[in-house]
Amino acid sequence: MKLYRTSSGVFVEEGDNFHLVPVTGWDELVSSSDLYLRVREVAGKSAPASFDPATVLAPVVSQEVWAAGVTYYRSRNARIDESKDAGGGSFYDRVYAAERPELFFKATGRRVVGPGSAVRIRSDAKWSVPEPELTLLMNPAGEIVGYTIGNDMSSRDIEGENPLYLPQAKIYDGSCALGPCVLLSNEPLDKTTTIQMEIVRQGKTVFQGTTGLAELKREPKDLARFLFRDNSFAQGVFLMTGTGIVPANDFTLANGDVIRISIEGIGTLENYVA
Repeated sequence: MKLYRTSSGVFVEEGDNFHLVPVTGWDELVSSSDLYLRVREVAGKSAPASFDPATVLAPVVSQEVWAAGVTYYRSRNARIDESKDAGGGSFYDRVYAAERPELFFKATGRRVVGPGSAVRIRSDAKWSVPEPELTLLMNPAGEIVGYTIGNDMSSRDIEGENPLYLPQAKIYDGSCALGPCVLLSNEPLDKTTTIQMEIVRQGKTVFQGTTGLAELKREPKDLARFLFRDNSFAQGVFLMTGTGIVPANDFTLANGDVIRISIEGIGTLENYVA
């Protein structure tokens, strides 16, 4: 089942039908302990409803968005390369092999954009890339209840200049996109699941990349467990699980670029750069 937040309400998609989910609010719904069963009941009992894809919003209101880094070997190599002149390269090699993952705060709900909206590159950055990531939705108990697509926009030159600049490279208005839906599931996604990214500039594809969950070094449940150590999230929380797709070092985003990120079973998140 797929859960959509729209400007006209919350909808669940099952099979070829959409159903309107009666809720008092998005936060109340996604933080409920029986989310899957609650939505399943709606899909089984209610009549199909009219659904307009143009009304879809980012699936977040009060939830924080966090992110994990250096969870793919490709990401490890890229982070070592970008920071070698600053003397920080070994940090990323060490965290890749460590028990404790790199976790960092990414965005508040108001900084997140949804499908069809603009993501931004920092005005003081010269080397910016999107990072396509499987993103977990967890309830207040720390249970993984769903999956969505995330775009962790990053300023690689700022981050590479000094690892302590990570928050500035990662956290700014329009630096995070989520959507188009939340895939509700009580089971982990299959390791064969693929993640694809395409970047289009003036009608031409300038980058394409593919990775798979089999390349993800850390189990999603372990990332969730570390996030909930000494942290609480009353409305639930999103956690990006890292990227295995990194464009070459001579590539940077430009205004007007279209970014399409697709994950099997979830769909496609499309945004443009402004």
